[in-house]
Amino acid sequence: MRIVTVGDNCMDVYGAGGKAYPGGNPVNVAVYLSGLGAESAYVGWVGTDAYGKMMIEALRAKGVDTSRITRAEGRTAVTCVEMDGSERKLGDYDEGVNAQLRLTAEDLQFIQSYELVHSGIWGHAEEYFPLFKEKGLQTSFDFADRLNHELAASLPPHVDYPFFSYTQDDGYIRQWLKEVQGRGPKIAVATLGENGSLAYDGSRFYRCGVEQVNVVDTMGAGDSFIAGFLHALLRGLPVQECMEAGTRTAAKTIGYWGAW
Repeated sequence: MRIVTVGDNCMDVYGAGGKAYPGGNPVNVAVYLSGLGAESAYVGWVGTDAYGKMMIEALRAKGVDTSRITRAEGRTAVTCVEMDGSERKLGDYDEGVNAQLRLTAEDLQFIQSYELVHSGIWGHAEEYFPLFKEKGLQTSFDFADRLNHELAASLPPHVDYPFFSYTQDDGYIRQWLKEVQGRGPKIAVATLGENGSLAYDGSRFYRCGVEQVNVVDTMGAGDSFIAGFLHALLRGLPVQECMEAGTRTAAKTIGYWGAW
């Protein structure tokens, strides 16, 4: 099983203690997939600062292929994080060199050697998704909670597995998933925080609750759900079992500080 993730990364810097943890949706998904036994790679840009070196070393230590990470002159992206109990509050975000991310011909050739490619709404990789689909890759994309973002309207025809974040199972999100799935995706998924998750495959809805665990830090919960879901999907498991796999992976993530 070979999955490549593309796009943004950042160092999550926790204000109270000043500790910094590598993160960013594509980075997190690659790490979680590696932990599940998949062959994963991350393609993106980091800066020439200490955080860039830390990011690459941390990913390598987790078994992620970092051979197509570019060290661009400048700063690695940073997100300031404050904790309110076990809930994280995201503060200032410095995008750093991520803002100029561009994929080379060599990057694109490397990505095409994988069976599935994943990115997210802040990754600056959306322009390549029509090409990924044309080349026969399966595609996954995290739109986060930006249901009204322009990409949520334009990109789904090029995404097999779009993921969204919402708060509850209601008529609005069910209609939304139906509409999105109707534009081309195979399965549209919404994570609902403490209310579990919901998916639609064109014929029926699937619901999954959450596991009751001691919550330490919710950072990375949605990303780990995506990794667990995709890992089960590429093993040929049915949708309900994919959602259960995502839920189990997320439950582990929220039991420790940082995304991973």
